[in-house]
Amino acid sequence: HIAIILDGNRRYAKRLGMQPWKGHEFGVKKLDDLLEWCRELGVKELTLYSFSTENFRRTKTEKDFLFSIFKKEFNNMKHREDIFKNKIRINVIGRLEMFPKDIRKAMLEIMEKTKKHNKFIVNFAMAYGGRQEITDAFKKVIEDIEKHKLNPKNINENTIKKHLYLKNEPDLMIRPGGEVRTSNFLTWQSTYAEWIFINKLWPEFTKNDLIGCIEEFNKRKRRFGE
Repeated sequence: HIAIILDGNRRYAKRLGMQPWKGHEFGVKKLDDLLEWCRELGVKELTLYSFSTENFRRTKTEKDFLFSIFKKEFNNMKHREDIFKNKIRINVIGRLEMFPKDIRKAMLEIMEKTKKHNKFIVNFAMAYGGRQEITDAFKKVIEDIEKHKLNPKNINENTIKKHLYLKNEPDLMIRPGGEVRTSNFLTWQSTYAEWIFINKLWPEFTKNDLIGCIEEFNKRKRRFGE
């Protein structure tokens, strides 16, 4: 299970002398390659930090541009032969209610259409924040207590985990873009994941970079706090 922060789209566009938000088009094109590479390399699950709760603070121009991409891409997924041929399951995790209804509808439809696929899972973290995810999990726990479905004395780590957006924990976290921070991504799930930070911007990321990350991961001894 690999998780990636898709960082550097805007800086990539600036390098090319383009409007910053145009870089997101390059980032989306790179995703098609990534899905193919991951399948070839035997990755079973992929989680992508695509749009954070903080990203809603960006300019209206950039958000409108991004939202048009999101709507187009999630609608296109319903007709993509590779997704159905290769039994790829699409999940979208986060506070989806923050998006316009048409985008939310497209997200929910592709999740419904692929929910029985089990060869390869792709999770798009949209309107996502790690602290927000934990906050929402706590709200659900409190609701269960109020409905007498849960005894507070029985709360443990598994109780919280069961209420998170993403139940599975990544083995490897990759952040392109040159920044060395976790940026509120999978705060709970990444506790014992291995992190690799890369100076290349996301649109520059290659199959060899992915292979290099996996090779580095395989060299590391995971102790899980022991």
